[in-house]
Amino acid sequence: MDENYFEDNRVNWNDRARLHQESGYGIDKLLEDKSYITPEVAQDKDLIGDLTGKDVVHLQCHLGTDTISLARLGAERLVGLDLSDESLKRAKELAEKANANIEFIEANVYDARSAIEGDFDLVYTSLGVLCWLPDIAAWGRVVASLLKPGGKFIIRDDHPMFMTIGEDISQGFKIEQPYFEQTEPMTWEDEGSYIEADESSEKIQHPRNHQWNHALSEIIMALIEAGLQIDVVDESQQSAWNIWPDLMEERSGSYVLKKGSQNLPLQFLIAAHKPKA
Repeated sequence: MDENYFEDNRVNWNDRARLHQESGYGIDKLLEDKSYITPEVAQDKDLIGDLTGKDVVHLQCHLGTDTISLARLGAERLVGLDLSDESLKRAKELAEKANANIEFIEANVYDARSAIEGDFDLVYTSLGVLCWLPDIAAWGRVVASLLKPGGKFIIRDDHPMFMTIGEDISQGFKIEQPYFEQTEPMTWEDEGSYIEADESSEKIQHPRNHQWNHALSEIIMALIEAGLQIDVVDESQQSAWNIWPDLMEERSGSYVLKKGSQNLPLQFLIAAHKPKA
């Protein structure tokens, strides 16, 4: 794996951390209401279950808003891991304000097993995560290595089919990006992010970032080949992001296409577990 790709993404996410926090990111609500759970965690609360007395690790935790939500579901030990040092700095500050006992670790997700001690009852990761990883099979092995026998894994992320759509949709949706995993990344120069930032906000100073798509079959097989048993696979017509403002409408805190929502999956969910010996 080319470490230059990861370094470009690290400094890019350091800039995003500032931009995201300045945009709001649901932080005020999280700090004002001690019972508040982020929508990302709330929609899968039944699958996550009661975390009382459980050891939980949140991979690619960013600002830690979902991590704080996991703490509020009762996690005994909670670890948040991320590549971005600036994200973790802000996550620690937010966790202290929220009175959430979370251990934050700065590391590449591929180094999670060597960076974190112990095994976990739940490995959790959600939304906008897999596109930053070049090797999905290696990721699957990391996830499995962190789980206790009987432990659960839950991921909700942007659907790889949606990730193939080109930026120019004026003439309709066109498949322009690879669906299957490629060795070389898709490299972007983007001074913005997926959130709506104030016009006065400072632009991203390190706009170069690298992304990889992974077919749904590749993601599922990565987990199976790592020794996990798949329990749930779901595809959704809803998105956490207002990807195409002119074509989407808000519905129950998520965004759906105004027309043809049945034609394009926007998210997927996988729940799995590590079989007991």
